[in-house]
Amino acid sequence: MNKKIEQLISSSKQVFYDCSLENGGIVAANITKPYYSRNSANYFYVWPRDASYVCVAADILGVDIQEPFFNWLTDRPEDFKKEGLLFQRYAANGRLEGRQFQPDQMGSVLWAIHHHFKNNPSEAYKYETLIRRLADGICNDWKETYFFHNSSDLWEHSERRTSSKMENNFTYSLAACVQGLKSAYIMLNNKRWRETADEMIDKIEEAYSEEKKYFLRNHGKISDYNIDASLLGLVYPFSIVKANDERMVNTVKKIEECLIFNGGVHRFQFDYYDGEGTAQEGAGAWPLLNFWMSIYWSIYGDKKKALEYYNWVVNKVGDDNLIPEQIFDDFREGIKPLAWSHAMFVIASKHLGYIN
Repeated sequence: MNKKIEQLISSSKQVFYDCSLENGGIVAANITKPYYSRNSANYFYVWPRDASYVCVAADILGVDIQEPFFNWLTDRPEDFKKEGLLFQRYAANGRLEGRQFQPDQMGSVLWAIHHHFKNNPSEAYKYETLIRRLADGICNDWKETYFFHNSSDLWEHSERRTSSKMENNFTYSLAACVQGLKSAYIMLNNKRWRETADEMIDKIEEAYSEEKKYFLRNHGKISDYNIDASLLGLVYPFSIVKANDERMVNTVKKIEECLIFNGGVHRFQFDYYDGEGTAQEGAGAWPLLNFWMSIYWSIYGDKKKALEYYNWVVNKVGDDNLIPEQIFDDFREGIKPLAWSHAMFVIASKHLGYIN
């Protein structure tokens, strides 16, 4: 097992380098590389969220790709300088490819910047323009209890959006923005950012259902009661709720009851996206979520459970040591590798002590 983990750490470094482009952009999957199947979906786009997790994992491995990406973000994304907002995804040259507003991406970038400079905080000042644009962008769109723009969550399904009329919010998105604004506050000390974060924390608190005994993935005048594995983000990386908080324990219990099949963690109830276009057979398990669950149990202090989720993926990865977006019980493979999957593997490995 240790040899396999060493091989996966090595391949993760290579995937990070391969997904880091000459102009600084970090794509979700560099499908120009020969290890991608001809049938792979086209993920040659920059999702700032995915890239943020990759940057943090690269910090852990000593892979130097972060600042070129921060420079790319400062200069490249279409309309970002004018609007102060990041949207769905971007072509490698910065052209906008989809207008879904996903505020968690902005919070995730701020988290990644802070993580990168946490040992040398004064160095973060070189990205003051980017930090202020991101933090002010979040605050400007926030209207005390909801975002002005209808937003999508990290899974970006177009039919699942918030509505300003319903004043509802995705809980994961709020958590990302809270941590992002707190990170920005630590770096540049703007009182407004902290105050906005506090308003968002209030909405997260309201998203816990005393009736259902778990955090709702979307809460407002109308709420969504389908459980979502991304709620793990309340513990890591966004540190909103303690791992042993009864509310979080209940939420994880619900995730385990509803979203785990044969050991693999799925995104949410009634998920049919399989990365192949038809989705007729239903979605697969997401390795990054198994690793996310492993991180949760590591923080909670249950190493046995952390290893169960972690090893489930490690034991299924082939000799190529490439981690896919999804794992299926049938013939489907999906896109492989996915940089975000490798990022969560690295972070989970760090929590388990496999990486110093």
